[in-house]
Amino acid sequence: MTQALAYESKAIVALMGQPEPQRDGKWLQDALQQAVMLELATLPPYLCGLWSIKDPAGDEAVYDAIKAVVMDEMSHMGLVCNMLTTIGGSPRIAHADLVPKYPGNLPGGVRPQVRVSLSGLTPASLDMYCQIERPEDPVAEFEEPGESIGAFYRAIRQAFTQNADLIKGHRQVEKDMEEAYGLGNSLIPLSTPKAVDDAIEVIMEQGEGSHTSPRNRYFGREGELAHYYEFRQILQGKKLVEVPTAPEGWAYEGDPIVMPDVYRMGTVPRGGWAQEPTYLPDTQVQDRLTKFNQLYSELLRWLETTWQTADQPEAEDPLGEAVSRMRKMGPAARALMQHELPDGSGQTYGPEFLYIPA
Repeated sequence: MTQALAYESKAIVALMGQPEPQRDGKWLQDALQQAVMLELATLPPYLCGLWSIKDPAGDEAVYDAIKAVVMDEMSHMGLVCNMLTTIGGSPRIAHADLVPKYPGNLPGGVRPQVRVSLSGLTPASLDMYCQIERPEDPVAEFEEPGESIGAFYRAIRQAFTQNADLIKGHRQVEKDMEEAYGLGNSLIPLSTPKAVDDAIEVIMEQGEGSHTSPRNRYFGREGELAHYYEFRQILQGKKLVEVPTAPEGWAYEGDPIVMPDVYRMGTVPRGGWAQEPTYLPDTQVQDRLTKFNQLYSELLRWLETTWQTADQPEAEDPLGEAVSRMRKMGPAARALMQHELPDGSGQTYGPEFLYIPA
């Protein structure tokens, strides 16, 4: 992996600047590697918001909405890994230069105006989620269109169209998740141009919706919206509903959405809590931070191993190991949120998502 493709590079900007006729197999492999990193980058901030909700059962609507987005993003990452292996590439996931850095920008220079950080669920963090998922021209809003992650996926889609002969079906990982998490969330083999195109369609629709509707056609809950609008309606405090008299047929005029009671997780400093003298953790907290970071790092290594495995039956074991680490991360994160920061702010610690090399 060259430094030009590192997390804090401008690789996506450079890739998008190449003329369409030059977007060959090498372009596609580099773009898909960046897409893997992009999908991974969204998960830690969303998970911190999810885990900070004190009573998931009592605040079911908000908790379930964010959890659904998280599950979508996990499946998106898996589908992109399948796209990369089907053309002969290998996803790089567990590498110090490639893992997300917080606070910081999204990978590859995409949406440089968005600053991504780790904290509990607040209006500010919800606004950040919206900025990450923002479509080029959102329904029910009246701002100038802007660049979106969807534009990057449209470029990948076009590159697959002109390089369809590269699709060979190598090392495809399968996992049925539709029953538990909704339409489009299964990892399926991407062995044909149509299968790849359908997978990209799922990723784009779940994240941004269409140009005319915020609905998510690949839903797990009835009435589920695309990610941007799910976050936006929580921030607005009202459901986004169809209103025939509204200019675009939709408005934030539905039932109220109440912000849940949350642990007041502070914003993790660059490099972790120990980098700030006022946040210096005691031995117990540091042990819990290290435990979480180890789980996260093992998760990434098992995921990388999953897509390096030669065939589907053999991939089930490392994928199972990755899922096992993921299930342990939530309780470990909430344990950290029981500890207040030593600065007297009343805010708490939370997971750092720091990668520890093996």
